[in-house]
Amino acid sequence: MTPAPAGALAPFRHDLFRRVWVASTASNIGGMVQTVGAAWLMLSLTHSETMVALVQASVALPVVLLSLVAGAVADNVDRRRVLLAAQLFMLVVAALLALLAWRGLVTPWLLLSLTFLIGCGSAFNAPAWQAAVGDMVPRDELAGAVALNSMGFNVARSVGPALGGAVVAAVGAAAAFAINALSYVGLVAVLARWRPAPASDPLPRESLGAAIRSGLRYVAMSPAILTVFARSVAFGIGASAVIALMPLVASRRLAGGPLTYGLLLGAFGVGAVAGVMSATWLRTRLSTEGVVRAGSLGFALAAVGTGASTMLPATLAALVLGGAAWVLTLSTFNVAVQLSTSRWVVARALSLYQMSAFGGLAGGSAIWGAVSGAHGLGVALYVAALVLVVCAAIGLRWPVVQVEARNLDPLRRWDAPATAVPVDARTGPVVVTVEYRIREEDLAEFLATMAERRRIRRRDGARDWALLRDVAEPAVWIERYSVPTWLDYIRHNNRITHDDASGPQRLRALHQGPGEPRVRRMIERPTRLVPDPQQRELHEPMTDPHRTA
Repeated sequence: MTPAPAGALAPFRHDLFRRVWVASTASNIGGMVQTVGAAWLMLSLTHSETMVALVQASVALPVVLLSLVAGAVADNVDRRRVLLAAQLFMLVVAALLALLAWRGLVTPWLLLSLTFLIGCGSAFNAPAWQAAVGDMVPRDELAGAVALNSMGFNVARSVGPALGGAVVAAVGAAAAFAINALSYVGLVAVLARWRPAPASDPLPRESLGAAIRSGLRYVAMSPAILTVFARSVAFGIGASAVIALMPLVASRRLAGGPLTYGLLLGAFGVGAVAGVMSATWLRTRLSTEGVVRAGSLGFALAAVGTGASTMLPATLAALVLGGAAWVLTLSTFNVAVQLSTSRWVVARALSLYQMSAFGGLAGGSAIWGAVSGAHGLGVALYVAALVLVVCAAIGLRWPVVQVEARNLDPLRRWDAPATAVPVDARTGPVVVTVEYRIREEDLAEFLATMAERRRIRRRDGARDWALLRDVAEPAVWIERYSVPTWLDYIRHNNRITHDDASGPQRLRALHQGPGEPRVRRMIERPTRLVPDPQQRELHEPMTDPHRTA
């Protein structure tokens, strides 16, 4: 169990975070109003369960398709500009949807197309916004800021759906879309006034392709993050049934209209706010995995209750439980990813997390719509509850690791070495070897440390990593790896974090040779005749026995 974080509302002390939070919450309320309008408009245009469920899928699918690109952009471009562009794009599309709905020109597929475009804007907005939170508050307040963001979103869930139901019932879906378009204006104004500090990284930006590859590599070499992704997919698939089928619950199980649907979404939002307020209390009593397991089982109970109930009060109670379980589980996943990721790649890690969570949500929405159409609404919700029970059981084998306040800031203790051979950013490939002398009795510890060294090297961009032992001198061990260019070598060494530093320190302590482990940095060159003596120098190794790699 982890100690209770001090000052859950501490991030509100920071003026920028507070203003963005208020504007973002207002925008989320507009989004919830539109959710009611889109779902109810689809229900009036078609009686197909699949088409109704696809409204939710059309918003979630762009996150799956675009989040990785969006994360790479957010890590390499001014995040304020990314947020502004995304908000303005969504404002324009929402205004177009309102105009078309007002003129009566919206068809089912046009509605799905425009909500898909709004989802595209959201896909670019989300990783930039979540990564920007770390720029607005100190790291020790990050978990509190993430929880407050969840609370803001779910305050919107409490207010927006009821407002949306009333607006749709009184004026129509077009008015709901217009309210959503107006809701973006405040956040655009706040972002336009934000002047973030210039980026401190002196290195040039990675290309989009290289940024995507490095993000994928970082996550692939981080087992704790991969576990969160797998669990979020399973949870998203199961939990999506209640959210995607809620319009059908309102109209068919409860014989209600848009106001009833708004009340159901509002109950879900009230539960989510209650979940945020109880999160600190729960996390002082349960492990991170315990919170995830409790959230999965709680949502399973909510799905069963929603499927079994034909009375509004009982359904509202089930959805309050579902909302609390929803925000507890997803905010725990989010915090686990953020606190397990270095700042240079955090937007990409969060985008991949969103892809996993929303992939489960989008896929599940389509699945449960089809199951409901073929076997009935109750069956779909009961099977979804079973999936959530399985998600909780998975934690017995693959638990979410305990969230800890690790220091993943760059160590910044490495300086590029002087070279006798002229090099520039594009020079390469670069091959690096590090020579150690290890006593026989230290081999077990050395190999265990090198296994973690291999993971970190590969995570930060090294290729072809290998550990070699000299057959003539068994005490001699050589670590070998390569990087494509000299610039990649500089990036690789600047990505080591404070949390990573214990490994190199332990290796230096195990080394028994004279001085530090010997480092050689060599430029790989093809074998060919080089007549120019100056060019012949390019074939010679660069050595520096006094620097660590």
